[in-house]
Amino acid sequence: MSTTLTGTFDSRDQADMAVERLVQEIGIERTDIFVAASGPDNSAGNRTGGADSETVDQDERDDAPLAGGIMVSIDLQDDAKVEVVTAALEEFGAQL
Repeated sequence: MSTTLTGTFDSRDQADMAVERLVQEIGIERTDIFVAASGPDNSAGNRTGGADSETVDQDERDDAPLAGGIMVSIDLQDDAKVEVVTAALEEFGAQL
């Protein structure tokens, strides 16, 4: 039986880290993992970090709005992995 788990992350970095954990340590195939903006206007997340931080004396940018989260969905073919996948998503800050 197939199960789909979905988590929403505040940043692309969190989502990427969770995906890498799923693939490298849990053995989920990348073809079973889907990453998308949780809304139509966002692809960066809703938490400022790293290069997105404000620079002193620089005009505000409007080309990459932080207007929503990053959604990661996993199609699990093995229901025995539901708990470990859920734990990995939560470890990196997913809201399930």
